[in-house]
Amino acid sequence: MSIPVIHPNWDRPPAGITDGYSLEITAKDVESLREAAPMIAPETPIAVTFLPGEEAPARIAATKAVRELGFEPMPHFSARRIRSHEEFQSYLSAVVNEAGVRRCFVIAGDPEQPEGPFEDSSALIATGAFERAGIRAIGIGGHPEGHPNMTEAQCWEVLERKCADIAARGMAPLIVTQFGFDTDRFLAWLRELRARGIEHPVRIGVPGPAGIKTLLRFAARCGVGASASVMAKYGISLTRLIGTAGPDKLVDRLATDFGSEHGRVRLHFYPFGGLVRTVEWINDYAARH
Repeated sequence: MSIPVIHPNWDRPPAGITDGYSLEITAKDVESLREAAPMIAPETPIAVTFLPGEEAPARIAATKAVRELGFEPMPHFSARRIRSHEEFQSYLSAVVNEAGVRRCFVIAGDPEQPEGPFEDSSALIATGAFERAGIRAIGIGGHPEGHPNMTEAQCWEVLERKCADIAARGMAPLIVTQFGFDTDRFLAWLRELRARGIEHPVRIGVPGPAGIKTLLRFAARCGVGASASVMAKYGISLTRLIGTAGPDKLVDRLATDFGSEHGRVRLHFYPFGGLVRTVEWINDYAARH
C-alpha cells in the first residue's frame, strides 16, 4: 500500500531552515491570519487548535478561513474533549466538506478524564473515520522533553504504535513536537527517533517571538523545560523578565546542526497570540539567511 504525500513541501529539499514551515492558530486568530496572509507562502500548512471553551462552529469557521486564504488547514481533534461519536463524526464531516480538509492532527487532550467515549488519540484513529473521510495524513505529538503521564519507554512505544496504525490505514504519519527551547534535546530526540527506525517526517515545535513572561507561562503550562541554563542558551536571563525574545539562537543551532541522521525535518511555529509578529520574524530570518 502506498502512503500519500503529506504536503508538496516534503518532496523537495528546503531552501533554508525556515522553508516549508507550518503555523498554528486558534479560532480567535482569524483576523490576525487575514492580516498576515500576504506574508505567508501559498499552501502553507496551518493547524487549528481544539481549545476548551471554543465551540465547534468557531473552529470550523477558522478552518474554512485557512482554506479560503489559500493555505492548507490541519484541524486538531482533542480525543478527551469530544463528547460522543456523533460529535466526532459531525466535526470531521464539516471540516472535510466545508474546508476541503485532507490532513488532521490528533491528540489525547488535557482533561484527566475523558468527556466522552475516547480515551486517547489512538481511540480516534481506531474508528476508521479518518480514512473513510478521505484524510491523507494524520499528525501526532512528539515529546522530546517527555510526557507528564508516561515514562520515556511508554512514549516511544505509543509513538511507534500510532505511526504503524496510521500507515496501515493508508494515511501518512506526521510527527509534530511540543515547542521547546533546548536545541540539544531536539537533536538527541531526533537521533533516537531515527535509530528506532521511525523515518516519518517531523516538525520541530518552535516558539514565535513573544514576551518573556508569556513564553515562561506557556512553558510551565505545557511542561516544557525552562531552566536557567536552557533559557540562557535560548537568549533569556531568568533574572531579567522584561522585553521579548525570539527563537534566533534556537533556529541558528538547528540550521547549523541538522544532518542526514536527523531525517526529514521542518519547523512548526507556535505564535502564542502573536501571529503577525511570528510571520514577520520568519520572513526577516529567511531574508537574513
